[in-house]
Amino acid sequence: MEGGAHRAMLAASVAAAFLLGACAETSHRDGMRSTEQSAAGPRSGIYKVGQPYQINGVWYYPAEDYDYVETGIASFYGGETRGTNYRGRMTANGELYDMNGLTAAHRTLPLPSLVRVTNLENGRTIELRVNDRGPFARGRILDVSRRAAQLLGFEQQGTARVRVEILAPESLALKEAMLGRQRPPETQVVAAVPRQAVASDALPPPEGARATEQTVTALPPPSATLPPASVSASDGGAGRRSRTAQQQPAARPAPPVVAQPAPAAAPGGQGTPQPSARQPERMPARGGGTAPASGPVVTQVPVEPTSIFVQAGAFANYDNAYRLSVRLSRYGRTKVAAIMSGTQQLFRVRVGPVNTVQEADSLLAEVTTVVPEAQIVVD
Repeated sequence: MEGGAHRAMLAASVAAAFLLGACAETSHRDGMRSTEQSAAGPRSGIYKVGQPYQINGVWYYPAEDYDYVETGIASFYGGETRGTNYRGRMTANGELYDMNGLTAAHRTLPLPSLVRVTNLENGRTIELRVNDRGPFARGRILDVSRRAAQLLGFEQQGTARVRVEILAPESLALKEAMLGRQRPPETQVVAAVPRQAVASDALPPPEGARATEQTVTALPPPSATLPPASVSASDGGAGRRSRTAQQQPAARPAPPVVAQPAPAAAPGGQGTPQPSARQPERMPARGGGTAPASGPVVTQVPVEPTSIFVQAGAFANYDNAYRLSVRLSRYGRTKVAAIMSGTQQLFRVRVGPVNTVQEADSLLAEVTTVVPEAQIVVD
């Protein structure tokens, strides 16, 4: 019995050691697989805008806003005092986050899109690919990768006063490229007329029909019989061409003419589009595609003094703005300023200025008890 028990215990020990070794090997392989997946580079992802969503009681409304320009406070992935490695985690549009890539997270801009980010404290400017959602901390308008924070010069302090503006032509070109990959293959179009010659024999006229000596010949292609139609900006060209075609007598085909290149269409008309003075350049897909061979481009712009405010809102009615400013005066100096939003005059209510981001965060926490939509702005 003792020998049998000993052998059973030994077998159990061997089995346990085997299982532990297998678990360790599985864990090691998982770690290697994660590392290899990250090293393989980011995915191409998809283009998306997304539906409205709610985070911590706040609603966000994604939209294609190609006029977007905003100033505020930026932070970087992993928190404002440490750079946690999120490498390999999936972003909101299906790419893989790379903390060494030039990417960013925004709450509402299309994914992906390209933005120009300027550090208003030191004048450094770079272009980033927005491929994720965030930041969801109050008082922040953009989260950038750790590498972007390094290039912008605020990795050590964790935050920076920034201006963020979308690069509209580049973002639109990127959208078209992404959607081109996402669309299903186009269906084959069958020609409406045969491409080869068709042989035919003349038939005798039916009994009782009046004989005619007219010889019917094959009509040349429409492009060879109809001269280029004049295009009018008022009707877009399409209606003018259709009316011209309908007015051609059916029994008197127009004589053959040599087809000439169609003139450049007026705005709204049809025809061969002429290249504009500045064609949108397709930018490399930073963080989600092939990186530019020359590496990131950091430019320097003049630095101007800035101030940090908490903006409570903007009103079409001055009395409403003034009443809110009175309510908020207990938190600091308030100011009502008239601004133009398009053709409409608005009255903006701000509290401040304050000197540091920490002061702005504290002030924002107080103001949002009265106006939950308040935000930090830099001016």
